[in-house]
Amino acid sequence: MVLLYALGIVVLINCFYFILFSKFSFLQTSENNTKDSYPVSLIICAKDEAKNLKKNIPLWLAQDHPNFEIILINDASMDDTLEVIKSFANKDPRISIVNLENNEAFWGSKKYALTLGIKQAKNKRMLFTDADCRPSSEEWITNMSSNFSKQKQLILGYGAYEKSAGLLNALIRYETLITAAQYFSYAKAGIPYMGVGRNLGYTSDLYYSTNGFMSHMKIPSGDDDLFVNEAATRENIEICCDINAFTYSEPKESWKAWKVQKKRHISTAKFYKSKHKILLGIYYTFNLVFWLLAGICFLLLDWKIPLFLIGVRILVQSIILGKAALKLKEKNLIPFIPFLELFLVFIQLSIFISNSVSKPSRWK
Repeated sequence: MVLLYALGIVVLINCFYFILFSKFSFLQTSENNTKDSYPVSLIICAKDEAKNLKKNIPLWLAQDHPNFEIILINDASMDDTLEVIKSFANKDPRISIVNLENNEAFWGSKKYALTLGIKQAKNKRMLFTDADCRPSSEEWITNMSSNFSKQKQLILGYGAYEKSAGLLNALIRYETLITAAQYFSYAKAGIPYMGVGRNLGYTSDLYYSTNGFMSHMKIPSGDDDLFVNEAATRENIEICCDINAFTYSEPKESWKAWKVQKKRHISTAKFYKSKHKILLGIYYTFNLVFWLLAGICFLLLDWKIPLFLIGVRILVQSIILGKAALKLKEKNLIPFIPFLELFLVFIQLSIFISNSVSKPSRWK
């Protein structure tokens, strides 16, 4: 009976978190028909991204926004990134260039590069994405920037990954989905904790009032989530989940490359505020414990009651995360949510263990 009570408590805590995620999943969104004409600075940091820049610069330049500039930062690239940037800048005056030499790399890697780009920005409202990201529509800048106001100075967007066949691609998209459901929901609940640099906006006023990245400049990653963790408040944050305001990037194509990326992301989370670490730690721990207890209860107890508790938990999860998946255009993941979660939980466990042995270093 102790095992059964334990499973019931774990299921209850799991469901509490899923209900928290419903802050986003069941959020009623209204179309914003206002065409914000305020000037915007789009800032993109690129390191060895010549191929992606050739594809994506034309898409950024084609944005249907009346007043924007693009600041392209070459972060000491070894390929033709600088030449590609210059070729576009020579044809379009909206592009400005920031070029970092190799001898500047020790200053703080991507954060130092972004700092120089922000200092060059002419406009107070700034949007950020990565060199390998494409906007989902020509309305991306307008949709994201229309959420800025005197009070709302930090905008969280959704950075999706391109769909392709295979388990790895499904797992990457599921992890991205659940992460977005979390940070959108926490923001709506008044406890914002992170955002993604693939699709993020904030004002220069907020950046300078927070002293930029200075408090975490020596940490290789976290130009996005650590900045949001420090700067975001209940009052100054807004989310933008309009399908025309997504960005899409190519996911990793090998398990090894993806695990390296996740090691870097997970290692950054230990620098979050204590309340966020506790909330996120409880969520992950009880997900792990649920699957362990579910297996043990099936082996040692009569299967009927454990099956009922497991079914309730999976039903609540599938309804709430399914709604989030529909919002974020990941409908085909819905039937596989329990399987993908089980797989992800144990991969994350292996990454936690790996991070305790070796630490990730630079952003690239």
